[in-house]
Amino acid sequence: MRHKFCFATATATAILCAGFSLSAQAEELVVGSFGGSFADNVKACHVAAFEKATGATVSLKLGNSSQFAAAIRATAGKPDMDIVYIDNSLAAQTQGEKLNEIIDRKKLKNAGDVIASAWGKDDAYVVAMVSATALVYNPKLVKTPPTSWLDLADPAYTGKYAIGDISGTSGLHYLLALNKLKGGTLENIDPGIEAIKPIAKGSAVLYTQADQLLSLFEREEIAIAPWYPDRAGVAIDKGLSLAVAYPKEGAVGILPAVIIPKGTAKSELAHKFLDQILSAEGQGCFSERAYIGAVNTKVKLSDKLQKIVPNGESLEKAWFVDPEIVAKNSANWTRRWQREVAR
Repeated sequence: MRHKFCFATATATAILCAGFSLSAQAEELVVGSFGGSFADNVKACHVAAFEKATGATVSLKLGNSSQFAAAIRATAGKPDMDIVYIDNSLAAQTQGEKLNEIIDRKKLKNAGDVIASAWGKDDAYVVAMVSATALVYNPKLVKTPPTSWLDLADPAYTGKYAIGDISGTSGLHYLLALNKLKGGTLENIDPGIEAIKPIAKGSAVLYTQADQLLSLFEREEIAIAPWYPDRAGVAIDKGLSLAVAYPKEGAVGILPAVIIPKGTAKSELAHKFLDQILSAEGQGCFSERAYIGAVNTKVKLSDKLQKIVPNGESLEKAWFVDPEIVAKNSANWTRRWQREVAR
């Protein structure tokens, strides 16, 4: 009887240990992602395939680029996120502060299919998609499509527009676009600050999260806003009356990037997730669902996407602001915005 008891105990222990082993294998990866429809598409195109392939689970932490950069600084060396979607200018900024892990292309099966210009300095980040800040409007309320960044100051739009806060990409881009039109430079934004003051004062809201605009457009509280074609495309598919106009002066290009914060204990897993992001499957899925351009050369845009995504002339005329210059000046621009525009 004693021998049987020992055998039964050993068997139970083995089963219990196997259970613990399986639990240990189910690692969790914390991913910093923009919210709203962007997060929905991350789940559908990147998370689902990654979880199926690895057995790991993904937890999304939502925010904007400025919030993610601040969090990475606050947890320097011991990040609470393992991989982060972030605007390339903020990725360059954290790279300059040595807060990014260098991406090991040897660990990425799909690295060879990615356009060369997508890779950041020293491979400290990689651009994952191509978008822009343009003008989005409700064609039921705006009978003549806007053609210029300056159109937002038209008295016809008084009380019916919204612009972004400088903490979000669209707010910064609109400021820089106005500044350029008024004769300013990236080293001198005085003209832009002066031009945007009255516009900010008349804005329905200085939005900080992209999808804040959805309810405003739905209730027809606003008719026009500097916003993202990808968000507009998703909203159009859901029945919202919206259209995209690319200003004649050129849209401001957006290059959402991905970084792995230095110090993560999940570096291997983060590289596997990044590989899914850069794969033709992940890129194609995200492009079609999110109305956004791809960096994987094997992805071809559908006719539907080409009507909204920056491509052809709209892409050629787009202004891609040097991320290194943005990184160098953003803190000063933000202080000026808070002191002179948002007060």
